[in-house]
Amino acid sequence: MSLLESYWIKVPWWSVRKATRILLLASLGALFIGIIVFTLYMKALPSLSTWHTTILENEFNVESNVKDFDAYIALEEKLFKELDTNIYDKVLESEKNRINRYTRNSVSDPKRWERAYNKSYELPVKNAKMGILLLHGMSDSPYSLHAQAEYLQKQGVWVVAMRMPGHGTIPSGLIELKWQDMAAVVKIGMKRLKDKVGSKPIHIMGYSTGAPLALNYTLTALEDDTLTLPESLIFYSPAIGVSPAAPFAIWQSRMGHLLGLPKLEWNALAPEFDPFKYGSFAVNAGDQVYRICNEVQRQFDAYDKNTRSIKAFPPVLSFSSIVDSTVTVPSLVNDLYKRLPKGEHSLVLFDISHKFSANHLVKKGLNKSIDTLRKTSMGENYTFELITDLNTSDNGLMKITDGKNREKLSMNWPRGLYSLSHLAMPISQNDPLYGDKNAPKSPGIQLGHLAIYGENGVLQTSAASLLRQRWNPFHEYTKKRVLEFLKIK
Repeated sequence: MSLLESYWIKVPWWSVRKATRILLLASLGALFIGIIVFTLYMKALPSLSTWHTTILENEFNVESNVKDFDAYIALEEKLFKELDTNIYDKVLESEKNRINRYTRNSVSDPKRWERAYNKSYELPVKNAKMGILLLHGMSDSPYSLHAQAEYLQKQGVWVVAMRMPGHGTIPSGLIELKWQDMAAVVKIGMKRLKDKVGSKPIHIMGYSTGAPLALNYTLTALEDDTLTLPESLIFYSPAIGVSPAAPFAIWQSRMGHLLGLPKLEWNALAPEFDPFKYGSFAVNAGDQVYRICNEVQRQFDAYDKNTRSIKAFPPVLSFSSIVDSTVTVPSLVNDLYKRLPKGEHSLVLFDISHKFSANHLVKKGLNKSIDTLRKTSMGENYTFELITDLNTSDNGLMKITDGKNREKLSMNWPRGLYSLSHLAMPISQNDPLYGDKNAPKSPGIQLGHLAIYGENGVLQTSAASLLRQRWNPFHEYTKKRVLEFLKIK
């Protein structure tokens, strides 16, 4: 007789039934508690507004009959008329307030600004030296790179800034967005510049998700001779890698869609007080960033296998904060720079303020990861530059190139600032919306220096959203580096 048979002989049948009944009741109790907790969680989430639920019909996608820049602008005009009719004209009285961007004439109304920065725009010049395509990030708008657009135009560069589909209108545009829609818009922008500057060099500048979109186009162009290969790539806070949890997040959105619970399609539901960037963030938006990053890695694999020995990859210049809560900085090193063939590539990382971190307020685990990035392996195929005040006697910044060459810079950390951020990297301190207290007066809301104090639960938005750094005190340094990189005197 087997051991199992002996065991069952010794166990009374009534005890098996009792154990089964207890297990069943415990499972039902756990399910009941789970339902209660889930219900309370759903009730605690902010209510959805019309800008979370409305789908605009005139938004571009890969199936749109749009092949060039003029047609894209024409469709965009229809889109913004639809936005006026279906959103601005229908905002509930209870939702109207002085900081709601969808309230006409509020301080956050985008129409207060001289240029329609939520739309695609073009800055032409006579006898252009070159062309440059500007690509903004996820949930953002063409405003994020407007400072670069303006100083490049003054230097004789023809600028085209493309609005990505789903952006610049209402957050619900991020629910159905696909990365392929954005990739199609990049091709439209490059074709426009080719038509305008002819044989002159064309470059791409990308912020955040604009970086993998630029890489996707470049790796495609290396395989497809019908596309114009960019002369170089310039990135701010490039999104090369995202959280390891990203591939699982989309199931939350799918469950919400399946169960008829649209709130689950959102990672964040927040007040919309920024004229040019969404406060709310759809789960799908993060999933699309994850997908385009994966696509770029697949393309790099194919490039290494098929094309690397035939066509050179264009030079890449990137600026990033060594700490970034939106993207993973180690991925920038490992999944981009270490994959590039040898060339005139530069990675510029801005360290945290060592003077501030000496106060022991920085998390211990974070300090270890920062130290690892400071010691980024030096490159046979790229130049690594660390901008830091580490081990300086006067708290001034220095540039350490490849871990050995040191150059003193005439820059210091502003008082009270302990690091840059994902948002701050491309933004000038003179930006009227996001800049410091000495920036020119904004035509509406000013978000760059709202370090305010008081009791919890009073403000219409979270204190954390106001405290995140929004401007780069070293903007003039990055500007100088960009112009040198482009060989513009």
